[in-house]
Amino acid sequence: MPALAQLSARGSVARTSAQVPARPQRATVACRAASQKNSSYEEARNPLEKAAIGIATAAAVMMGTFSPLVLVPPPAEAILVASDPVKDAGAILRNALPINNKPIRQVQASLEDITGALKQPPAQALAQTSRDVRSAADVLSRQRDAIIKDFAPEKKAAAIEALEKLADTLTEFQAVVGAKDRAAVPIKQKEALAYLNTIEEAMVKGFPFEIPKEYQDRPLLLGRSTLEMKIRSPNTPEGPQTFVQKIVLDGYNAPVSAGQFLDLVLRGFYDNTEIQRADGFVVQFGDPEGPAEGFVDPKTNEIRRVPFEMRVQNDKEPIYDFTLEDLGRVNEQPVLPFNAYGTMAWARNEFENNSASSQVFFLLKESELTPTGSNLLDGRFAVFGYITENKDVLSEMRVGDKIEYIKVLDGKENLKNGP
Repeated sequence: MPALAQLSARGSVARTSAQVPARPQRATVACRAASQKNSSYEEARNPLEKAAIGIATAAAVMMGTFSPLVLVPPPAEAILVASDPVKDAGAILRNALPINNKPIRQVQASLEDITGALKQPPAQALAQTSRDVRSAADVLSRQRDAIIKDFAPEKKAAAIEALEKLADTLTEFQAVVGAKDRAAVPIKQKEALAYLNTIEEAMVKGFPFEIPKEYQDRPLLLGRSTLEMKIRSPNTPEGPQTFVQKIVLDGYNAPVSAGQFLDLVLRGFYDNTEIQRADGFVVQFGDPEGPAEGFVDPKTNEIRRVPFEMRVQNDKEPIYDFTLEDLGRVNEQPVLPFNAYGTMAWARNEFENNSASSQVFFLLKESELTPTGSNLLDGRFAVFGYITENKDVLSEMRVGDKIEYIKVLDGKENLKNGP
């Protein structure tokens, strides 16, 4: 298994790569903090830091790491830390929608603010929740026409229905808060956000960008899709258990990545396979039995690869084939970051950006390698989805646990060039 080591150098931490293997014992994925091409930074390193890196590299090799690249901190100015990074997968997905309707974003902000309010003492939590619910209801009432005008024509009827249900839910929500039923607050919040999701997705008109010609014949998810994954775990502290999770794939920002994964799901590629890595850092699966290192396309009899794909905030379309590190854009933030527990991304070979095929991983938790808002995975690995329900059970998964199935709950119609 890959090594994790920490060595102090010049008041910093030199870290070995937290590697996500693309194939156990044969290929690895590594997080790289600074480009090896940055010779000026290499020359500026303190000799003690170089020595620490060498020790860490040696330790990695001795512990069986086949690609012993050391993950070291970039220069101090290399990463910008978000002041209040969003960690909730649902909020990240809402923010990632290509829409620009100020009133509905105000409603969203008020409803999401309730999560933080609930961390306060009971009296303050209810008082803040009451203000948030009133604010959302007020905007929804006053700006109804401004919200409706942004609906895509083909989605308008369903969106107006969701708008009316959201208004009713907010009325019920106010009654819940008035009754000081704090336990019911998260339930009503979840209900309100579900309607909000429908409303916001109805504002997406068409597809926001053109996919490069060389990838237009791939399976493409031109929208979003919700999946259900069922895993049987025979060895938990509570005995054998079955876990069911929901995953949302985001094709608005990663159409090629999400499309190729959804294609494999529809083929049943992951059904009755096993979890192949579960180390408290990631849960990984998708390495097929036999000599092939990925999915062999029956049309070509060759391994089908997934190009590196990442959309950066304020960019109109994704970047393909190059990491943000390759492009010298490490300060910039992806639209789909590794901020949430249960972030889903492609595993790939360390030095080959377009080498992903079928293996994927979920990030389990924040560590010194993955602090929210400034983590060393962002920009280097391609995120295309998030676990949105029952994410906490990732910590219970073990190597050998069986994925009984992954199936599509909705969004199958958004897949183009599928099986």
